[in-house]
Order: sequence, then C-alpha cells, then structure tokens
Amino acid sequence: MKMRTLAIGLAAATFSLAALAQQPIVIKFSHVVAADTPKGKGAEFFKIKAEEMTKGRVKVEVYANSTLYKDKEEMEALQLGAVQMLAPSLSKFGPLGVKEFEVFDLPYIFDGYDSLRKVTLGPVGRQLLDKLDAKGIKGLTYWDNGFKSISANTPIKSPADLKGKKMRIQSSKVLEEQYRTLGAIPQVMAFSEVYQALQTGVVDGTDNPHSNLYTQKMHEVQKHMTITDHNYLGYAVIVKKKFWDGLPADIRKQLDDAMEQSTRYANQFAKIDNDNALEMVRKSGKTQIYTPTKEELSAFKKAMVPVHKKMESRVGKETIDAVYKATGFNPAKL
Repeated sequence: MKMRTLAIGLAAATFSLAALAQQPIVIKFSHVVAADTPKGKGAEFFKIKAEEMTKGRVKVEVYANSTLYKDKEEMEALQLGAVQMLAPSLSKFGPLGVKEFEVFDLPYIFDGYDSLRKVTLGPVGRQLLDKLDAKGIKGLTYWDNGFKSISANTPIKSPADLKGKKMRIQSSKVLEEQYRTLGAIPQVMAFSEVYQALQTGVVDGTDNPHSNLYTQKMHEVQKHMTITDHNYLGYAVIVKKKFWDGLPADIRKQLDDAMEQSTRYANQFAKIDNDNALEMVRKSGKTQIYTPTKEELSAFKKAMVPVHKKMESRVGKETIDAVYKATGFNPAKL
C-alpha cells in the first residue's frame, strides 16, 4: 500500500513538473505610447510573430499607453525584472550613463531615412547597443518613430520665432542645449503630461513626429506647426540581459527572427503613419502647417548645428565623428 501511495505521489510530481515545463515563457512588453502608433504597432506585430515562431512556447503581453508603467518608471521596472522588454526613446540612455546614445538627439545629424539607416543598420548602431550590456540590458534593434516638427500657438518661420518660448522636451541634455541655443526655454516633461501642459499654457510648444502629435491630440491645442525635420525620434528595443541570456538558444534565435521581421514592419509603418498623420492634422483645420523655404530651412540648420560642437564633451567626439563618417555629414558645408 505504501509503495503504491509512493508511486502515485511520484507520478503526480512528475506530471506537475511536466505541466510546469509546458508553461509558456512570458515576456511583458511595456511602452508609453498609443497602440496605433509605430511603436505600438511594432509591439503587437512582435507579439504575433514571437508566439507564432516559437509555437506558443513564448507568450508576449503588450501594455500600451503607460497602462503598466509611466515613462519615468519603466527603465527601473526592467532592471528589477518586473517587465522583460521595453522600447524607450534613445535619449533615455543618457541618464543611465550611456551618453553616446544622445548622438541621435543632435539636430540635423541625419538627412532623412537613408542617412539614418547607415547608422542603425550598420556597425556604429550595433556598437552603441552593445554598450548597454554593462548596464544589465541587451539592446536588440532600433525602431523609428520619425523626424520631428515644431509646434506652437504662434507661427514658427525662423529660429528667432522660438526665442523666449517654453518648449516641452524629453529628458536630454542635448535637447536642452538645442533649445537654449535658439533662445527658448526647455521644459522636461513626461510624454503623458504634454497635452494638458499645452492646453493650459504651462508650455508654449513642443516638437514631435506627426504620428505622436496626432494620436495624442496635441494638434487640438497647437495652432501652428512647422515641418523642420530637425531631430530624429527613435527607440531601442531592449530586454533584461539576464532574462535574455537565460532563454534556451533556439528560443532566442526564434525571437531574434521575430524581432527582425517586426523591425522591418515597424519602420515601414512609421513612415506611412507619419505621412497619414500629417494629412489628418491638415484636414482637421485646427493646426496651420508651414513648410519652410530652402533658405528658411538653411537658417534653422545653421542655428542648431553648433550644438554638435557644444555636446562633444558629453556625447563623445569619437561617437559624433563615427556618425559623420557613416552618413557623410559635414557641418562645415551648411
């Protein structure tokens, strides 16, 4: 009888271990923007591909629009293991001590998407992601949001039009220096707080890719927008390194493949979505959109690019020069 009871107990324990082994690996993917933005769409696409390619061995839970953590909290949550995957803006890595990522914040350092890809898909981009290893973070890839336009409640047709204006920015010393160079007053503020701050006049204006401006309804509280394309806003998709390294090798390979497909999708969607968002802002009639002349755009570039030199001691001259070399950018030719 005792032998039979022991056998039953062992069988039950074996069954429990087998059932446990069949439980999917859960990846909580948290982000702070709307589900219908490029990052939101990319996260959902990754969920589909990851679950499909691992045949259900991985389950991805996507938490959009700061439903799990706000942008000030999400990096700490990753480091503590409360979430496994994030796609923070590139400027978030400066406060972590990886200031080289702030090269992406330098104004006009990229002349469109072809120039950008030479970095994000090349050795310079990979070298930057690898710097996150020392922080316990594994950098997987880059996702676009887009290039930024400036919005305010008064027309912005020249750098002088920004003088004295309180401009909301992400937390970035480069962006702070950029707006100070223009005579504006930079105000660091969480993304989720921007609409109300614009509505109540706490800040006068901001800059965003068109999809962010439209999905967060900022165009409803901004009368003017100028298409300057002065800064790039992108994300690094990251995971907790200890979690990633602890995954079975075949699962990691499948997730890498899923992420590669998701990156192509997210970046293609970003371009289309920003074009569509700009058209929706235009159709709303609430924001007057201004496209600078060649001469006006040149004035913005000449006013902002001196920030590159000012930020060499922070970002690193070597990093800035590596991007110049990869893209062919030469500030002396502006």
